[in-house]
Amino acid sequence: MALRVILKDTDPLLRETSKPVLEITPRIHKLLDDMADTMYDAEGVGLAAPQIAILKRVVVIDVGQGLIELINPEIIEKDGVQIGPEGCLSVPGVVGKVRRADNVKVKALDRQGKEYIVEGTGLLARALQHEIDHLNGILFTDLAEEIYKDEVNL
Repeated sequence: MALRVILKDTDPLLRETSKPVLEITPRIHKLLDDMADTMYDAEGVGLAAPQIAILKRVVVIDVGQGLIELINPEIIEKDGVQIGPEGCLSVPGVVGKVRRADNVKVKALDRQGKEYIVEGTGLLARALQHEIDHLNGILFTDLAEEIYKDEVNL
C-alpha cells in the first residue's frame, strides 16, 4: 500500500489540464492502486490523479458500489439536474451547494486498455462529474452556488 499526499486547493497544479494516458503500463497500474489506497485512507469517494500531483487523466471512484477505475474518462451524455452538497479531499473543511447533471454516461478505458461505459445517477453521477472536472483544472468551489464550512471535517 502506497499512500500519496493529496494536494490542497491552493496548489497551482490543481488548476492544470491533465494529459491523456497514451499507453497503459505497469506505472499506470501502480498509480491506480496508489490512488485507490489514498482515497480509501482519506475516507473519500473519489480521487483524480492531479490531486496527487500527477497530471494524467486517471480517476478512481467508490460511492459504496465497488471501485471504479477510469483512464481517459469523457462524459458522453448527461441529463437531469441535481443540486446538493459537495466536498473534496483537496478542499478540507468546506462544502458547497453544486448543481450537477443527475444522470451521466462516461466513456473510459479500464486498466487493461479496454473501452467501457459507466452510467451513473445521483451520487455516482456527481462523483464522476466532480473527478472529471479535476482533470480539467476545475474545483467544485468554482461551481458552487453556496459555500460553507463542514463542521464534521474541520
